[in-house]
Amino acid sequence: MSVLASDVRPLGASGTGPAQDGHGRRSSPWSWRWSDRFVLVVAWATGIGLCLIAAAIVVYMGVRGVEYLRPGLLFSHPQASTSQAGSGGFLDPLLGTLLLTVIGITLALPLAVGCALWITEYGRPGWLARVVESSIEIVAGTPDIVIALFGLAVFQLSLFAPLSFTAQGGGVYGRSFIIAGAMLSLIALPPLYAATRDGLQAVPTHMREAAFALGKTKIATIRRVLLPSVRSNVATGVTLGVSRIIGDTAIVLLLLGETLRIDTEGSIPGLNLLRATGSTLTTYVYSNSPAGEGAAPQKAYAAAFVLLVFVLGLNLIVTRIGRAHASTGLSGAGGGIV
Repeated sequence: MSVLASDVRPLGASGTGPAQDGHGRRSSPWSWRWSDRFVLVVAWATGIGLCLIAAAIVVYMGVRGVEYLRPGLLFSHPQASTSQAGSGGFLDPLLGTLLLTVIGITLALPLAVGCALWITEYGRPGWLARVVESSIEIVAGTPDIVIALFGLAVFQLSLFAPLSFTAQGGGVYGRSFIIAGAMLSLIALPPLYAATRDGLQAVPTHMREAAFALGKTKIATIRRVLLPSVRSNVATGVTLGVSRIIGDTAIVLLLLGETLRIDTEGSIPGLNLLRATGSTLTTYVYSNSPAGEGAAPQKAYAAAFVLLVFVLGLNLIVTRIGRAHASTGLSGAGGGIV
């Protein structure tokens, strides 16, 4: 049977096409079923609600921060005082935040990139690769307080006394910047690993084959082809890891001590700072908030504003890296603060 061209109608021209019964791609929501329209309204309301909550947090903390933040708070040390006027600033917590961030990222970066390279490019034996990936997922899902308790139990052993604040009687407290940074590197490792792994998986296979065709070894291909291709992914992972570190409180409270000022331990330059106890901006905010004992809520708002500026800056960096990476035509790890 032959079919004439005049008998062929465009889809939707007859009464059986999807354009007429309201199920096409450009159909109006008013033609949908009630259940579909309800889901659409809930989705819109949820998205708008989250935007309003985020805007409320930023606006409220911004107003309070601008109201209470003074340049002198950034350059003065905390002081023990019963009054807010005599409690000093938060220079030590600010320096403590920066020091913990450097220690945590320095430890997490080679571990995460090395694991991602091994699993993506080698992955043998297979059972060990699955164990490593499962272990990283377990670490990512472990509460921070559990990681802090584990670190406290391990580093209180006399074996790790050189890394910890130690009492005159020989008791090991298991608290120092190096110990807290080591535990914080565990929470920075999963996003850094995931970003690097996704970037390596997105590198086209022909780039590896071209390097092998030129006589490059496996390690030379990794060093000169793959790693340069995933620099933006690694940068994204580092940014996400930094946001996890500067926003943590539980690990800092248990493994860094309860003093707001940095108290060095020992006389060796550099090592005495790594063995020191202190605080970060998060613990400073907690201590001086109405829930803490500092009785300086205005300075808590000022420190929280500085912390919020850090977080917003990191989110901006992640967004810029994602856009720059997308403009190159390579798909990689993007995203926001986990």
